[in-house]
Amino acid sequence: MKLWSNTFRDGGLIPAENAFAAIDPFAHVRRSANRNPHLAWSEVPNGTRSLALFCCDGDAPQDATGVNRDGEVVPEGAPRREFFHWTLVDVPTIVQCLKEGQFSDGVIPHGKCAAIVRHVITNGGEHELRQGLNDYTGEFADDPEMAGDYYGYDGPCPAWNDLRIHHYIFRLYALDVPVLDLGSRFTAAQARAALQGHILDEAQLVGAYSLNPELASTLKY
Repeated sequence: MKLWSNTFRDGGLIPAENAFAAIDPFAHVRRSANRNPHLAWSEVPNGTRSLALFCCDGDAPQDATGVNRDGEVVPEGAPRREFFHWTLVDVPTIVQCLKEGQFSDGVIPHGKCAAIVRHVITNGGEHELRQGLNDYTGEFADDPEMAGDYYGYDGPCPAWNDLRIHHYIFRLYALDVPVLDLGSRFTAAQARAALQGHILDEAQLVGAYSLNPELASTLKY
């Protein structure tokens, strides 16, 4: 199975338009267009009944104590954890690509609701997809201006004082079931657990992003 994007090349820079935040020379960062990238795939194996897509940043700092603080940095070697930006399941095999901006276009304080982007229209009709909660749900839990349930795609927003470039892994799974056994409100961890034992094949695409101006200048599209 192959996975690619017209928005960025494998290993290349994710454009700021596809991120939650972009570099601001005066305020460190500003909200960005937050558009989901274009993604497409091919060579789906026989027997596939649905697909599942995840986007994960594996470079998120475990300790947020010094994150985004003037006069401090997050060391490159600081312990890291996974941060999920997107979980999309029950994707029918007739769907072969996701258009840029189709599932997210702009930052929505308090998060997008689950129902906004649950349907995709193809030549074969209308198909219901399900999106899980991304990890901004927990990230903003104590922020009155932003707290809420963040469903679907919300793009990169790494710490502007992080000395490590963040890598965002888009991973697509071909599954032997049409619908995953999940409730209406689920996380990436729950979706990953549900697809175990049903994986026929997988493919991945990696994009890089940084809000640290010195690091961002070294990245290429």
